[in-house]
Amino acid sequence: MPDTIYIKSKSEIEIMRQAGRITAGARTIARQAIAAGVTTKQIDRYVHEFIIKSGATPTFLGYAGFPASACVSVNDEVIHGIPGKRVIHEGDIVSLDVGATYKGMVGDCAGTFPCGQISEEARRLIQVTRQSFFEGIRFAREGYRISDIGGAIQDYVESHGYSVVREYVGHGVGHRMHEAPEVPNYRIDRHLSGRSNPRLVKGMTIAVEPMVNMGGYEVKVLDNDWTVVTVDGSLSAHYENTILITDGEPEILTMAEDL
Repeated sequence: MPDTIYIKSKSEIEIMRQAGRITAGARTIARQAIAAGVTTKQIDRYVHEFIIKSGATPTFLGYAGFPASACVSVNDEVIHGIPGKRVIHEGDIVSLDVGATYKGMVGDCAGTFPCGQISEEARRLIQVTRQSFFEGIRFAREGYRISDIGGAIQDYVESHGYSVVREYVGHGVGHRMHEAPEVPNYRIDRHLSGRSNPRLVKGMTIAVEPMVNMGGYEVKVLDNDWTVVTVDGSLSAHYENTILITDGEPEILTMAEDL
């Protein structure tokens, strides 16, 4: 990931708002498609068609060789699930990660959603993961540092007995899907981690994305070289939005939950 942090202009921000609305709409389309008997490939097709129809391009398709327009991860799959023949069943939890590029600017968002009736433990995991995002962006304001966001996420998640994934983090977003800075979901010490910890300034756009495991935070990559799963087989949830740093409250560019 390059080290340069791009401060977005007013015109770029307006395009990112449009990209964000399309991306949020794609997440909604995917969420509405979750049902017993549906394949992950079907969900991917709905996402692809929606993004194209909206005048944008699917950011994920072909990115570093990724073969689909959406990441669809089920149960113990943390991120980067490749859509295919897998059938979703009642009681599964499904993580949907989507990105859309509009006029050269990228929106990126994710969420974990239930298929029908799920266990109370799974529902609580989803709720805590989503809320941890909002706990974190309380510090997404000018003058705070990147680690203030991650520290708040970590504290909230761990107070509920869960763990935050360490190997994968949030990131800057805008001209590319992955820009500086990295946005860990945990408190960092630059001297120990080697990660930068810049101050937030107006015009930065970042993707904050807690990845929360019901068990330990250890993960591994499957043989397909993409799909990340929990080592202990525990459930995992994911929640992400693209946000804009302003001179006040952060603006969530991908917030819409429904069309």
